[in-house]
Amino acid sequence: MEIRLEQISELAGGLDHVEGVAVHPDGHIWAGGEAGQIYKIAPDGSRVEEVANTGGFVLGIAFNPTAEWLAVCDNKQHCVWKYDVSTGELSRMADGAGDHQFNIPNYPVFDSQGNLYVSESGEFRQKIGKILKFGANGKHEIWHAGPFNFANGLALSLDEKTLYVACTWLPGVERIPILEDGSAGERSVFVTLPQTCPDGLAFDAGGNLYVSCYAPNRIYRVTLQQEVTLLIDDWEGHTLSNPTNIAFGGPNFDHLYTSNLGRYHVNQIDIGIKGAPLACHKHARKS
Repeated sequence: MEIRLEQISELAGGLDHVEGVAVHPDGHIWAGGEAGQIYKIAPDGSRVEEVANTGGFVLGIAFNPTAEWLAVCDNKQHCVWKYDVSTGELSRMADGAGDHQFNIPNYPVFDSQGNLYVSESGEFRQKIGKILKFGANGKHEIWHAGPFNFANGLALSLDEKTLYVACTWLPGVERIPILEDGSAGERSVFVTLPQTCPDGLAFDAGGNLYVSCYAPNRIYRVTLQQEVTLLIDDWEGHTLSNPTNIAFGGPNFDHLYTSNLGRYHVNQIDIGIKGAPLACHKHARKS
């Protein structure tokens, strides 16, 4: 399966070098800009609203299981923000965990119990990345001390028993079992992608992993058997331009949305394959 550039549409333009992208259960697409903007985009792209601004540089974003608030990683402010969807209140949630202060909090992901995992990239070209955990029980900790080679995008397996970590300068993806007591198991390399810079991760409903690469401008599909397929390749870098984070959504949950840090838009790709629901989407289906 390969997606042609003609199959990719621009959902919304005029954005400020978007990195993070997330889909609310109501269908709105949310994104973050490099000057601290938090954007809310209508499902059909007809309206873009800047609902808040952190004054920093927004990286990854994710909705909590009830989709009542958005976790926002901020590179410039070195923290994770909490944005309340109903009130519009933006509050500083965490500057770190344990004895670690964030340097590059990169990407957040929630499990269905409300535990929040956040990748700490560390420093460029330094292998000091970590995974921090903000437990639903109030416990904040360094969940896995790594060191990871620039821990970036995260994704939970469909059964939420494994955390996948994009490691930009591995380059590739590692995986970590989540043990019964919630602690981290032994990490392993899931796949390597030579001469790439993996950034974002998302699973489809069949358990295949999609990996967006900041460079070159590509998205790969990796099966459970670790077979790698090039899904999209934009050598020009105008349609798919330094894609960072990716997220599934749409009326049938078979659209893939991509941010483009190198330009000013969010893409919509109708790939015809249903994505795996995240914790917020699972909750919405039960409600």
